[in-house]
Amino acid sequence: MTTSVITSDSQALAAAEHIAQQLKRDSALRDRERRLPHAELELFTRSGLWAISVPKTFGGAGVSNVTLAQVIARIAQADGSLGQIPQNHFYALEVLRVNGSPEQQRRLYGEVLAGRRFGNALAELGTKTAHDRTTRLTRDGAGYRINGRKFYATGALYAQRIPTSVIDDQGRQQLAFVPADSQGLQVIDDWSGFGQRTTGSGSVTFDNVWVDADDVVPFQTAFERPTPVGPLAQILHAAIDTGIARAALDDALHFVRTRSRPWVDSGLDKASDDPLTLKSFGQLVSRLHAAEALLERAGEFLDRAQANSNADTVAAASIAVAEARAISTEISLAAGTTLFELAGSQATLAEHNLDRHWRNARVHTLHDPVRWKYHAIGNYYLNHENPPRRGTI
Repeated sequence: MTTSVITSDSQALAAAEHIAQQLKRDSALRDRERRLPHAELELFTRSGLWAISVPKTFGGAGVSNVTLAQVIARIAQADGSLGQIPQNHFYALEVLRVNGSPEQQRRLYGEVLAGRRFGNALAELGTKTAHDRTTRLTRDGAGYRINGRKFYATGALYAQRIPTSVIDDQGRQQLAFVPADSQGLQVIDDWSGFGQRTTGSGSVTFDNVWVDADDVVPFQTAFERPTPVGPLAQILHAAIDTGIARAALDDALHFVRTRSRPWVDSGLDKASDDPLTLKSFGQLVSRLHAAEALLERAGEFLDRAQANSNADTVAAASIAVAEARAISTEISLAAGTTLFELAGSQATLAEHNLDRHWRNARVHTLHDPVRWKYHAIGNYYLNHENPPRRGTI
């Protein structure tokens, strides 16, 4: 099967809508039974959507970040786990864009256009802070050896390359694009979260794994100067939460229209006459539309920061994305909770599996605390302090 090549924003949005309708099928079943979506990911990848951020100069669509966020939100609406799996893929492509050499960009972007997926092996357990890394990159002739262990490696289970954060002999952080079939590399399916169950966010171990020097891209420098790498990572998370919120709202609407009968005991003829139900949906829809508007606004700020990266544009993009991320966190949780309230105990029945939306939101929104988003936003507007440059803001 060949991989489609998407050349415009409109094509990307149309492809996302088409593929989302297919990915939604059996999404509840995949979550309930933790069926890993290998076939669905192939379909998703062959649609060409995994290559839409490849710059036009390298043969990609180079879509706007508004479009990229809309695509991810639409996929996450169909299946929250499938919406999250490519998040670090696009993150790695942005690191490649800002720090890769022309030869690295040409070669690795070419792989993505041909249908190859990038996972991630970034986070580690047991370090002093969430930003510390202990996985080592040691020079060995014309290349390097990698030793260490990673966790929360979303997408690694399904990837052909696994971008891995490593510390070199000079103590500098690099990003190694390691082939997934490398000797000594093991991807362990030990993810046991109660939400986002099929993201493959398990462990990756590196036992003296060889990596070619040409596959190592500077990483630390992407945060030592103003680049859009951090807000790019975060807008994708906001899009995932927005998509999960839409899915919860859709199921709540469907349930109340077709199954729920809370109005009978009140002498009402139909659900649309129940004032409490109307209030619940009115609040949800209003807040969801606010989240969608902030997501689009954040994409516009990020587009400007990519076109002209400096301290001011990157800070403004980071704050705009933080605003979208904060609201999308809250609405995804609220939508899942309201679905429980409207569906009652039926929401927890296995055959309905309506609780998956709340579980997905609860797990995904723990990626980085929303309270720090509000802290950064307040500090920016009140004290004119730019947010720190990192992947969590």
